[in-house]
Amino acid sequence: MGRLDGKVALVSGGARGIGAAIAKHFLDEGARVVVGDVLDEAGRQLAGQLGNGVRFVHLDVTEPTDWESAVNESVTAFGSLSILVNNAGMVNFGRIDEYPHELWARIIDVNLTGVFNGIQAAAPSMKRGAPASIINISSIAGLRGYENLSGYTASKFGVRGLTKSAALDLGGFGIRVNSVHPGVVETPMTAGMTFETGHVPLHRVGQPSEVADLAVYLAGDESSFVTGAEFVIDGGETAGTVAPPAV
Repeated sequence: MGRLDGKVALVSGGARGIGAAIAKHFLDEGARVVVGDVLDEAGRQLAGQLGNGVRFVHLDVTEPTDWESAVNESVTAFGSLSILVNNAGMVNFGRIDEYPHELWARIIDVNLTGVFNGIQAAAPSMKRGAPASIINISSIAGLRGYENLSGYTASKFGVRGLTKSAALDLGGFGIRVNSVHPGVVETPMTAGMTFETGHVPLHRVGQPSEVADLAVYLAGDESSFVTGAEFVIDGGETAGTVAPPAV
């Protein structure tokens, strides 16, 4: 018996990184999964690797019609929808006084409005599939500010707030809504970046599989009394700082 037996999940940004790890863990725990992403080739390859119980759909989270199609695929292929993971996201950089408006608009559209679009599209089917769980992937940038990341930080704070409001609106329908706040995780989005981890209590970056383990808990019935909450998975970074290890 898997922890997610009988459940159907839709994972945005699921073709690689954290989203792909979540899709795999969900499948391993008995769920059937629809992976949505704009990376069509990578998404199809992942679905082929994972095998039966997985479907891929093209999903641009800024497009409500794509969301409608993804939800319809979940219900048509697997009969219901009981888990939504809003994982798709992007990052861009710039000092606030030099930050182009188009970069601001783009990151808010993907990281925040994309989550809103997903919740709104999935809610009717999730009411019918309740008990259900929505998991919004935010960041520790949704808990604290970062230099040269005003757009990313604002979007992730927004996801945190949207999560709490959605939890209040949807709790009466048996839909729980929580946010996950990873620290630095080794993914394609962070490839090529250098991160100093000496100040982090665990002295390392995280792995997608570790975030996926947390998502399994939030998706399943073990977390049935958990909603409107934020879950930090950052190696202790936001707890405070420690002295770098001696060389």
